Amino acid sequence: MDAISFWLVIASLILFVGYILLIAYYKRGWEECPTITPDENFRPAKTVTVIIPARNEQSNIGACISSLQQQSYPSSLLEIIIVDDHSTDDTSGVVKSFGLPNLRLISLAEFVSTDLNSYKKKAIEIGIAQSSGEWIITTDADCTSDPNWISSMMTFQQDTSAELIAGPVKLLARQRFLEIFQALDFLTLQGITAAAVYRQLHIMCNGANLGYSRRAFQAVNGFENIDAIASGDDMLLMHKVQEKFPGKLFYLKSVSAVVTSLPARTWKNFWQQRIRWSSKADKYKDKNIFRILLLVYMFNLALFLLFVISIFNFDAIIVAFILLLCKTVIEFPFVNSVAKFFNEKRLMTYFVLMQPFHLVYVIVAGFLGKFGTYEWKGRKVK
Repeated sequence: MDAISFWLVIASLILFVGYILLIAYYKRGWEECPTITPDENFRPAKTVTVIIPARNEQSNIGACISSLQQQSYPSSLLEIIIVDDHSTDDTSGVVKSFGLPNLRLISLAEFVSTDLNSYKKKAIEIGIAQSSGEWIITTDADCTSDPNWISSMMTFQQDTSAELIAGPVKLLARQRFLEIFQALDFLTLQGITAAAVYRQLHIMCNGANLGYSRRAFQAVNGFENIDAIASGDDMLLMHKVQEKFPGKLFYLKSVSAVVTSLPARTWKNFWQQRIRWSSKADKYKDKNIFRILLLVYMFNLALFLLFVISIFNFDAIIVAFILLLCKTVIEFPFVNSVAKFFNEKRLMTYFVLMQPFHLVYVIVAGFLGKFGTYEWKGRKVK
């Protein structure tokens, strides 16, 4: 084995030790995070506004509104605001066809006259300004929810006095390779989110299922100072709230609080979405996130490079395969536990198969998130 291969193997082994400890930490945190069951004695009191930014969601917004229409939370305390973000399809027509008394449609075009780098943040900001709820919940136009979603979140808020709650999200995966790959990756992210928030290692969330008090949003001046960043309407806001209200942020691990989202339909859309997510990695004030992302990225990169140099050095491929196998064995119990909670254990059949693809995905998405540009819903963003 030549010197380059030798030192790459050593670096890979050192990084792998750190990766093992990280996954073990997440697994324990996920298992310690309590599973919340519905409280039959809950008496709703707070007014709630659900805000949904929507751009060209004609085919999805109907199912989203229908699931909100079926919520067990009293309609007298529930307000639904759809913010139409310059849609070129009939998104607004679908919204208007419901004719619900607690459903409002707002056109972002009436409030925005200049180009922005984050239309979604502006849509949420305008929606909150036009709303009346004491508690704000955001979701996406392609999401559906359990009838007890809002009740579960508000019960949890009442029990914990939370200022911000990150809720569970899963992707709807059928039999297509791309959908299964996304769903498995998303399960891992959800397990990490729950463990990290519960143990306060770092804080994560997803805007498809996020709730926070109006007073918290106002206390941190909303998206001020982060409004120029294309992504981050969820996590960057969460970090601002954490600074103002330490100890008042929680993850709601409850089956009845799960929101189901749709996966990207094409590989192009998938890559654009994941690059968008990766693009804010160095924008977090919580440097624990950056350090962990760097560890994960460097380990995956080292493992990938081992496979590359194995073209010239057969010994390297043996080490690479052993590390990939060990990585799979270490991750499987953690992801399997998360999959069980989300009732998606069927996806674990594909877990081993997806490992090589996930390795490449982490490297490419991480690199392009930092140095590339992406297009999202017809807009090119840097």
